[in-house]
Amino acid sequence: MRKTLIYEIAFIESAIDDPEHISLDGFYNRITEIVQDLIGQIEKLIQSADSGKLIKEGIRTVILGKPNAGKSSLMNLIVGSEKSIVTDVAGTTRDVLEENIRIQGLGLNIVDTAGIRNTEDVVEKIGVERALSCARDADLIVYVVDSSTCPDDSDFEIINFIKDRKFIILLNKSDLEEKTNEDVLKSVLADRLGDEKTNNAVIIKTSAKVKYGLDEFEGSVRNMFFQGKLSMDDEIVITNLRHKEALMDACESLKLVLKAAEDEMPEDFLSIDLMNAYTSLGYIIGEEVGEDLMNEIFSKFCMGK
Repeated sequence: MRKTLIYEIAFIESAIDDPEHISLDGFYNRITEIVQDLIGQIEKLIQSADSGKLIKEGIRTVILGKPNAGKSSLMNLIVGSEKSIVTDVAGTTRDVLEENIRIQGLGLNIVDTAGIRNTEDVVEKIGVERALSCARDADLIVYVVDSSTCPDDSDFEIINFIKDRKFIILLNKSDLEEKTNEDVLKSVLADRLGDEKTNNAVIIKTSAKVKYGLDEFEGSVRNMFFQGKLSMDDEIVITNLRHKEALMDACESLKLVLKAAEDEMPEDFLSIDLMNAYTSLGYIIGEEVGEDLMNEIFSKFCMGK
């Protein structure tokens, strides 16, 4: 992209200095096509930044659910080791437990949290507050539902909390007699999320006990964040905030070029914004303007020879 830009800048400068030999006829139409193509490339890179951040840092995944829904068992199943304490006593997990793992090439920063319920226990209440605090900053919430029990106020509270976030629902304990099946759950969701969000909700039957549903969960995460696939090795993905900002600056400069071309402003006005875009892209690869322009003028347009 920088090679394209420096060529056009050099062309403008050469045409201004030597109008007898270098014509600017049709230049506005040509530069418009070139700049539109560059803007398309840059916007694609900008859009990759969210995925790039997730690839670099991992998907912050927070497990929410009522006490004894099987959150810690699922955490251990996903992680592949006994990280969380699992007992038949509701409310065992009271603090935040975090583990970084990779599944099918995906990085997950997975967090097990205290069960969500109203409680008078001071320590458990702190755990619930920490759970909700972690969930506010999550890229993905995994809402674990105990299919062997009926939905109650704690489930309603969680559904209201996750409705504007990315979430996957795991209908756990599917090896037991069901009191909450997918139809029941969708009816509850529809009352609080509306039909459209309910129809798009990802609901997966799981059983931590018999290790069922993990593959479908992993595939759902991949689909949700990477449309079923990770970026290929030969694709450029932006993983750095500074690079994203430089791309945004370059894009804005090129949009000014389009406006100037549309208004048929003097060519040197376009040259200024083209140079700004060139400079912004240079920040990404660690190159400044230096003698680039003069070298391009002399090598491509024979000025001074």
